Amino acid sequence: MPRLSRSARTWAVATVVAALAPAVPPALAAAAPAPDGDPVPALVAGLDTAAPQLVTGLSEPAPGEPAAAALAHLAAHPDRYRVDPGELTELGTTEGPDGRRTVRFEQRHGGVPVLGGQYLVRLTGQGAEQTVESAGGRYFTALTAPTAAAVSAEELRRAALGDLDDARDRAGAGVEDLGPVVLPDGPGLLAERFVLHPASGRAREVFVDATTGAVVLAHDTRAPRPEPAAAATAPDEGLQPATGTAPEAHGRTVAVNLARRPGGGYQFTDLTRSSVISTYDAAGADFLDYQRRMPAGAVPLSSATPDFPAVAGSSGATDAHVNAGLVHDFFRDRLGRNGLDGKGGAIVSVVNVTDLGTPFPNAFWDKTKMVYGNGPGQYPFPVALDVAAHEMTHGVVQNTADFFDLGQPGAMNEAIADYFGNAVEVTARGIAMDDPTAPLLGESLCPTGTPQACAERRLDDRRTTVADFLGTRHELDAGGVHLNATIFGGALWDIRRTLDPLIADRLVYRALADYLTPLDDFVAGRNAVLAAGRDLGLTKRQLRTVAAAFDAHGIKEGWQKRIGIDSRTLLRDVTTGMAAPAAARGRWVMRANGPAGTGLYAGALDGRGTPVRLSPEDGRTHSWAATDGTNAAWLAKGGSDPRAAQEVMTAPLSGTGPVRSVFRSTTEQVNAVRISGADLAFTASSNGRAVPHLSRGGGAPVALPLPEGHSATDLVLRDGLLGWIEIWQEGERLVTVPTLYSLATGTVTARFPEHAPAGSGPSLAVALALAGGRLLWLDLPDDHAVRGTIRSAAPDGSGVVDLLSADSPQAPRTGPLAVSDQAVTFRYENERKPAGGWTNAALPKLWQIPLAGGGAPQRVSCDRGGQYEAAADEGTRVVWLDATAGTNDLVVRERPAGGC
Repeated sequence: MPRLSRSARTWAVATVVAALAPAVPPALAAAAPAPDGDPVPALVAGLDTAAPQLVTGLSEPAPGEPAAAALAHLAAHPDRYRVDPGELTELGTTEGPDGRRTVRFEQRHGGVPVLGGQYLVRLTGQGAEQTVESAGGRYFTALTAPTAAAVSAEELRRAALGDLDDARDRAGAGVEDLGPVVLPDGPGLLAERFVLHPASGRAREVFVDATTGAVVLAHDTRAPRPEPAAAATAPDEGLQPATGTAPEAHGRTVAVNLARRPGGGYQFTDLTRSSVISTYDAAGADFLDYQRRMPAGAVPLSSATPDFPAVAGSSGATDAHVNAGLVHDFFRDRLGRNGLDGKGGAIVSVVNVTDLGTPFPNAFWDKTKMVYGNGPGQYPFPVALDVAAHEMTHGVVQNTADFFDLGQPGAMNEAIADYFGNAVEVTARGIAMDDPTAPLLGESLCPTGTPQACAERRLDDRRTTVADFLGTRHELDAGGVHLNATIFGGALWDIRRTLDPLIADRLVYRALADYLTPLDDFVAGRNAVLAAGRDLGLTKRQLRTVAAAFDAHGIKEGWQKRIGIDSRTLLRDVTTGMAAPAAARGRWVMRANGPAGTGLYAGALDGRGTPVRLSPEDGRTHSWAATDGTNAAWLAKGGSDPRAAQEVMTAPLSGTGPVRSVFRSTTEQVNAVRISGADLAFTASSNGRAVPHLSRGGGAPVALPLPEGHSATDLVLRDGLLGWIEIWQEGERLVTVPTLYSLATGTVTARFPEHAPAGSGPSLAVALALAGGRLLWLDLPDDHAVRGTIRSAAPDGSGVVDLLSADSPQAPRTGPLAVSDQAVTFRYENERKPAGGWTNAALPKLWQIPLAGGGAPQRVSCDRGGQYEAAADEGTRVVWLDATAGTNDLVVRERPAGGC
């Protein structure tokens, strides 16, 4: 886990805001040009809504109380904003040192909060002279999602718990139900939001579709339990301000602000500021004990006298306490902010935590306080003022823009924390901006070595979107929230180097507090900073300097089009949950957000025409699709009708024929739907045992007999053959056998019980495929080796050959295999973080070999980012989900790119 992180951020499902056809009226199709060379745009369109994201340059009367005046202004201009004031609830009004006020509203669809839906109105002047000068944010105009759950509260709770892999975690986890929320995914999706607190790991936030009961979004979090201890939020009664001394980690004795207890003794509580600052020593306790809540009876670090002993220094407590005061003063004196929450709330630090007794080389903000560990061979983490300020800035972000921790919004969260972390340090320490250590983060943690070698990140790394953006999905660093942070943070730091640092600090803070919203990306961040510059009265020359800094880091409209993609994009911003594509005969099928709402769509691989919706609008989740190029088959789950909880459906790809139900069940778990002409197959399981089912010519599905204790997975159906990998347990060994069944004879025609090469020991067969009259699978050694062999055999079991050996540098670590009559496409990925750190080159890539064998692997595409969920069409054509541009785009290539 990277240092300086807010959470582990491992997501089960990623992209929240996605659309096939943005609902943007022609008048708002592009940002209006700024007048007279002013780089501040007058209007920025919303990308997936009819509401503009930014309108500036206004001076329109809005007398009265700020919130009411702001709502009246929005209501008076419906054609401009396309916002329904009745859906807005005030989150708060902030006032800057210059008297400007910003009202922040949350969008609520039918009374249900919309994730990331916030709209802001900025006012200046007082009383009758008050005017609106700008407005904008994220308001979603296409929402039609239901606002009442169709699934019972208990079913939703069970579904959330089911996201935990470990049965013991599921049995003992605490469940916090945060209520319903609308995910703004096209027409929207009503979800119930849970935070799970398993005993053995981090808290996990889970969103469950309230109409189907399916988990649609999940991620690890450091969210605390809802009952924080009083000691963490308020000082004990009767404490009196005091001063004393304490050693810091370097051995120097420094003055500290303390609190004297009524009964005698002193503690690390600073009562001299508007926010009470308290520092606790965990004394080596596990960080999870403090992540969840403050342990009962915990008190700040204490001493009988005002002169604290050496443990205050070795634990990092003194540095944390002093640094918390410096950060508080920076935001108060330079930016006019009253504490991290803007309301003078307590500032709490916990130092000296471990990871089950081992060093915890990390620091994080857990949404209520800072928690610091100690790394081996390093000073305690709170020793670094920039680290402390970074974590505390996350508290400021949480109470302003509150960025969603994914992709570009998450990267901006880290970038702004990096910026203010370093800004606090150079200001408090008197470090010049041209000092080589000024842009380094965490450089003071190492007792030996150079600051450059010690630094965790550096804001002068000159990274740009076009050259360096790491195109990864949610599986890695929540879409690159740390890995891409210095692209945006570097632009902010360049602004601080070229403008007066005080002006730059106020500029970034104004953008954060008064313009940015949870789902904003890098370009929205650029526009927010420039608009804040206009508010602060920057000259046109200064504004052009700000714009030039963003230009230098490639943060400008349309940067994704300049990163050198060699694939053809079919769909942009595809929701990744349950969205793996299927392909055949020049057609693709997958779950997506389209002109007719979210559902199962089909389209042409040549990109012509408009995608056609196949699934009915019945409130269920339609996905897990297969196609033979003429028809599609898929699985529908959920809905208010308990008789149709699981249903296998088919329809022609033209979208003009009937949608037919093949099988439905309320008791069995259906998976692996496959179709070939008039034949359809799937597995249905109960008690964990999956049995293949076959429907011929539109007839009722028939369960195929399996030996007792055997189960089937990786179903394939093609050319009159049905295949599966049969699984059973023999003692401690899991046996996996590729198996073929003839539809014509109704019998098993081939089994491969000895699929491992002679002398290699047991192995696991996965990723079954049929193509070109051959059966293919991936053979993984059962000795924890990470690379597998791609095998091929004739349908009768003869002629087993290796198409790609596990010794190949490109040998895959996992399936599936995407096969056509000519080629086999597979994905190669690193098992763990490369020694030199993550790069685009280390992300998953697609490779292809000839089905007949004898050819070296070739890269399918030179797209530099992650490549996922491949499906093969005819010949060498492949379609997949590509994350190169920072989104999950459905793309296609006709033939391999070869070497890259």
